[in-house]
Amino acid sequence: MKKTLLIGFLILLIFIGYRISKKTTDSCLSDKNKRIDVQVDLIRKMINENSMYNSKIAFLIDMKIPSGKNRFFVYNLEENKIIDKGLVAHGSGSETGVPGKLKFSNTPNSLSTSLGSYYIGNDYKGKFGKAYKLYGLDETNSNAFKRDIVFHYYYDVPYKEKDGYICNSFGCPMVSKKYFDRISKIIDNSESSILLNIYY
Repeated sequence: MKKTLLIGFLILLIFIGYRISKKTTDSCLSDKNKRIDVQVDLIRKMINENSMYNSKIAFLIDMKIPSGKNRFFVYNLEENKIIDKGLVAHGSGSETGVPGKLKFSNTPNSLSTSLGSYYIGNDYKGKFGKAYKLYGLDETNSNAFKRDIVFHYYYDVPYKEKDGYICNSFGCPMVSKKYFDRISKIIDNSESSILLNIYY
């Protein structure tokens, strides 16, 4: 009888743990989706106000997500869905010493990520190879071009998700070479400027 009660109690604990874990996961996914919806609305507004921006594709970077998890999203504005995702590094100056908590800056030499909307400019050959100039469209990232904040790859950035965190950049959105090659095809084939929103 005691053995049966003990087994029943253990099963109950496992079930409760599963429900709590599932609820937490569902809540995180819901929050992520809400943040994406807000950014997509902003992007649509910008596209409606300026025809120079690509109306089919946009890029999103959710800095609430740990750097070891996919947080760079390619969003199809026509189909209203994410069509690709990958890892992206943030600036070393954005570290606070508290896991999961970041700070952001638009100040030159801060080595920090800047939040806000950008449009992706022309590519060039830099010290890390092919890279794309970024132009900040908000007060929070207006110094992006002056700070040499660009979209580039770096070989130490992993391609696949991992536990924990990945390497940091000097403030640039920095991805793996393999993922960069995939994203650069989208950029190069676009006849209009693609918007990139970095948010938290």
